[in-house]
Amino acid sequence: MAGKIAFQGELGAYGHQACVDARPDFTPLPCMTFHDTMAAVRDGDAELAMVAVENSIYGRVADVHQLLPDSGLHIVDEAFVRVHVNLLGIKGARLDQVKEAHGHPVILPQCSGFLRQHAIKGVVSSDNARAAREIAERGDPAQAALASEMAARIYGLDVLARHIEDRPDNTTRFLIMAREIDLVRRGDQMMTSFLFRVRNIPAALYKAMGGFATNSVNMVKLESYMVDGSFTATQFFAEIEGHPEDANVALALEELGYFTSYLHILGTYPSDPARR
Repeated sequence: MAGKIAFQGELGAYGHQACVDARPDFTPLPCMTFHDTMAAVRDGDAELAMVAVENSIYGRVADVHQLLPDSGLHIVDEAFVRVHVNLLGIKGARLDQVKEAHGHPVILPQCSGFLRQHAIKGVVSSDNARAAREIAERGDPAQAALASEMAARIYGLDVLARHIEDRPDNTTRFLIMAREIDLVRRGDQMMTSFLFRVRNIPAALYKAMGGFATNSVNMVKLESYMVDGSFTATQFFAEIEGHPEDANVALALEELGYFTSYLHILGTYPSDPARR
């Protein structure tokens, strides 16, 4: 084994699935929270962190975006995981017996149509894999969990209904993070993530963005953060297509520097094929 890769949730969570798919030679390390997941890498308990940042239906994972600026870690890769939601029950249970399905607040809306169709009440759980474990412990055929097939195997549950998500394109994007940055170009199509703060001058953000437009750099994400609770100081998280050594990206970042008081590269990494 190459080392440990931390993820938020219990064994069988979608983060666990992402770890197995993207880094099969690493040992998955379950963590209670996203903060704990990043801390495990900072403290040396794991070499990598697998962190969910956005879902194609639910949108961004707000907790993670708040943690990224001060994580002390660097993005070294991205991974897209197709989220298949399954209804898991105890051994021998039938679908028509299920009255309640337990799942994370993010996953409940993703299969709301199925739950309504079968008159099943959605119940909030802190983690999908935890819900699966607790259903196995309760032994009640009227209670089920919304989780992965991996969770069913781990906790000895039956898959009562498979792939019940409302949308066929339900996908979660994960970032793989490490203590050290890797600036080596590892693919033809690269992504670069960075943080910046604009100077306190008129139209600073507009001017800062101008360099990317004039140099034909595609910006795929721009998120804003308040700094130290101030309504006037704003920090941004941005993602662009390309590598800092690309001529057009280098020019865009140079121009960005004229209008920013802070610029920090969080990572540069190959674009996942699923992005395209």
